[in-house]
Amino acid sequence: QVQLVESGGGLVQTGGSLRLSCAASGSIFRVNDMGWYRRAPGKQRELVARISSGGMTNYADSLKGRFTISRDNAKNTVYLQMNSLKPEDTAVYYCTAVVQRTSSWRFDDYWGQGTQVTVSS
Repeated sequence: QVQLVESGGGLVQTGGSLRLSCAASGSIFRVNDMGWYRRAPGKQRELVARISSGGMTNYADSLKGRFTISRDNAKNTVYLQMNSLKPEDTAVYYCTAVVQRTSSWRFDDYWGQGTQVTVSS
């Protein structure tokens, strides 16, 4: 069993910052890509950013320069630093990780439960 637990969401004013964290735990042998997605009210889930185990990053074009993804491989934890937040960033943010469980040859996608980020105008 693998669990992803997010933290750090909340209410912030326009222009403010938040830092999300997501820790993977359980029967983990190896963690490959980790990332963040979001789903705004009435919209489909969209990519925010992803990061490989080697630190290569990929961002949604619209978020480059404001959001920064990073990770601590020793802690199986991924972070999302969000700056200059706008009301349109309001969404539920989901963490994801590609994990190889112990005693398994395969990699599977796991998702967190989501954390709400609300940006007030």
